[in-house]
Parts: sequence; structure tokens; C-alpha cells
Amino acid sequence: MTTTAPAADSRLLGLAHYAARGVLEHVLARHGVTFPQQIALRAAVTADAPRTPDELVAQVRATLKADPADVRAALDALRAKELLVADGPHLVPTEAGRALLTAVAAEVAPLTARVWGGIPAEDLAAAGRVLALVTERADRELAALEG
Repeated sequence: MTTTAPAADSRLLGLAHYAARGVLEHVLARHGVTFPQQIALRAAVTADAPRTPDELVAQVRATLKADPADVRAALDALRAKELLVADGPHLVPTEAGRALLTAVAAEVAPLTARVWGGIPAEDLAAAGRVLALVTERADRELAALEG
């Protein structure tokens, strides 16, 4: 019996996202941080230059499509945990913040390898193109709705 793969749609994309996010959130919980906090911390760590709180809020909001108040709460929590600190007008990651991301990446790597392993490169490339296009279109629709 041959089965056909389901066509990609919003539901399937959401299921894949939440399944993968669930794996990551399980690891993050062991470190006492949430998914939005991890996204905000990563934004600060990977920034080319130090970011102000407003710049981080804008970046994380664009990534998560989250309420700015929720993003500010995530930044406040990272400061309370001393994973981010104020440096003049900027928020910068501490060594503890960098170490946390390194530890999470190390824990998630084998899980990610099992999730993504064995998928042919051409399938990943096709999926990447489709997901990039869906993201672009959805961002455009959201901008129009918020217009």
C-alpha cells in the first residue's frame, strides 16, 4: 500500500512548528527560561552591535509576532536572571547568558539531528524555499492587517 504525503498547508506547518518548539521548550525549561526569553537572548548575543531595549523589542516582535509588552517582560526576566545587563542605553548579554545559549545548543543538537536526520538535501531545499515564501507572504498580510 502506497501512501501519499499530505500537501503542505498552514495546519501542517503549525503542527511541525509546535512539535519542534516543544522539544526546544522542554530543554529550555530545565534551564529556567522560556522560548520568548531564548529568542530575545539570542537576538542580543548575535547582534552585530549592542542593541537598545527598543531595538531588541522590535527585533523579537518581528520574529515572534508577539505583543511588545510580552517582549519587554521577556527582557525584564532576562535582566532579573542576570543573563542580560544594561550597558548605558543598551542591553548586552552576560557570560552567563552566552553560556546558557551554548548549553542549550549542545543539548538540542542531538535531538535536532534525530528530527532532521535522513531527510534528503533536495527535500530540505524545497521545503526551505516554500517556507521562506510562506513567511514572506504571511508577513505582508500581517503588515496589511496591522496597517
